[in-house]
Amino acid sequence: MSFNKALNDEEVFSEMRKMVAFIKQEALEKAREIKVKADEEFNIEKAKLVRQEAINIDAAFQRKVKQADVQRRIAQSNNINKSRMTILLTRQQMLDDLFAESRNQLLEVTKDTARYEKFLADALVQAFFRLLESEVTVTYRKADKAAIEKLLPDVKARYEEATKQSIKVTLLDEHLPADSAGGVIVAGNGGRTICNNTPEARLAILEEDMLPDVRNMLFGQSPNRKFFN
Repeated sequence: MSFNKALNDEEVFSEMRKMVAFIKQEALEKAREIKVKADEEFNIEKAKLVRQEAINIDAAFQRKVKQADVQRRIAQSNNINKSRMTILLTRQQMLDDLFAESRNQLLEVTKDTARYEKFLADALVQAFFRLLESEVTVTYRKADKAAIEKLLPDVKARYEEATKQSIKVTLLDEHLPADSAGGVIVAGNGGRTICNNTPEARLAILEEDMLPDVRNMLFGQSPNRKFFN
């Protein structure tokens, strides 16, 4: 029969120190495990945050790039439109100057008496044929009254011979402006039908009819035009 020998104080302390050392070692290892796991989770979360922030920065950069591109396109469009408007205004000014010079040249016709009287006679005949009225009134420059009175008998005879009908012509006391290029305005049907045969009116019609051709001669064909007559 055997008996366990009781531990003395020194042995008890020794066992206790071993147990404390074991517990301490376990605690240190557990602490290291917790720290490693915490570091891993921190690094993962940090990587997520860094990646998300990089995505946010890239998205913000792309937005700024798009905004800058939009602003560039708007500025480019504004500059193009401004340039086009400047070109259009310059071209229109050139056309206005050209037609203004043409109107000034009309006054030169009145200085050539023979040429101007032929124009007056032709203008009267053309107006009579256009209206085909038995009674008409004629408005003219005051300075042209003598010339018209001289031309009228022959003009009436030409008209009446061609149409086989008579025409009564009344010269009105109301006159065209003295600084105009002359010509006549003939009215029939009680003034309801009018033929404006002044050089200014004929030039205005010519300007409208020939404007596309004049523009083409001066500036060339528009690159944006797809169809041509």
